[in-house]
Amino acid sequence: MDVFDELLRGVRGKGAVFGRSVLWPPWSLRFPDGAHLTLCLPLRGAGWIVPEAGKARHVALGEAAIVRGPAPFSFSDEPVHGTGTEQAAGAREVHWGEDAPSHADMDLELSGPTVLLAAAYDIRTQVPQRLLRALPPVLVVPDEQDCTPIRDYLEAQIGGDRPGHQIVLDRLLDWLLVCTLRDWFDRPEAEPPGWYGALADEVAGPTLRAIHEDPAHPWTTAELASRAGVSRTTLAKRFTELVGDGPVAYLTEWRMTLAADLLTRPELTVAAVARRVGYADAFGFSSAFKRLRGESPSAYRQEAATTRLRDRPVPGGG
Repeated sequence: MDVFDELLRGVRGKGAVFGRSVLWPPWSLRFPDGAHLTLCLPLRGAGWIVPEAGKARHVALGEAAIVRGPAPFSFSDEPVHGTGTEQAAGAREVHWGEDAPSHADMDLELSGPTVLLAAAYDIRTQVPQRLLRALPPVLVVPDEQDCTPIRDYLEAQIGGDRPGHQIVLDRLLDWLLVCTLRDWFDRPEAEPPGWYGALADEVAGPTLRAIHEDPAHPWTTAELASRAGVSRTTLAKRFTELVGDGPVAYLTEWRMTLAADLLTRPELTVAAVARRVGYADAFGFSSAFKRLRGESPSAYRQEAATTRLRDRPVPGGG
């Protein structure tokens, strides 16, 4: 299994969490809600992403930007208009969530000099968080391939009312997010995690794929080395050099990441979660989880449930 695929498998856009804004200068859009990832795609014109702390980044037509949250940021026609000290006359806030307007509620006039499409991804599960931790606060990826037909099609879908247009939009945005992330990691200025480069290695690559294909299997260094066609010593040395941890340590950490997401499912007991990630008994699993996560599985489950309850939208709330 491709590790990159697995980390992004559960990241999906939904119809209520994207918006299209037609902008006339001077303008500034502030995104205060703190999504974990926000994809910004100018369909016309250009603008500046101004993070709450950090350097402003220009995003031109043909480029895509991803902002890693949860810190608020602005998208404006000039960097100074995105700051708190000098807001543009047309400044407004963009709120995501259940009360956010869908594209059908917005002005469908696309003749403005700048048209921005933005999609927010509220990523609470632990698996994709491993990928998020490798991203800078703001990344901008040039369109090195001619994606003009895709952008034109995307713009046509925004203003259309054909059956299924919402799901088409969602999937197009998901596709753009994945392509932008993949292109970013291939750029020289990126600092991808060790496992990303290791996927192409003839020794570490097969080992990573074996672990992710069946994390519950009782893997040993010897068996993983056999999969890679090398000795245990060679595997341990090469894998550690590229990934940063040995294969067994990586396997344990990945199992605990999977377990953290499984523990948020109330229908699964701790013992059931333990079995799903390769532990024969709950005691051994609990010890490993507490060692790596700093708290017991039961405490983590309770904390996750409390967080979900606290963050649940209030019906009719603003």
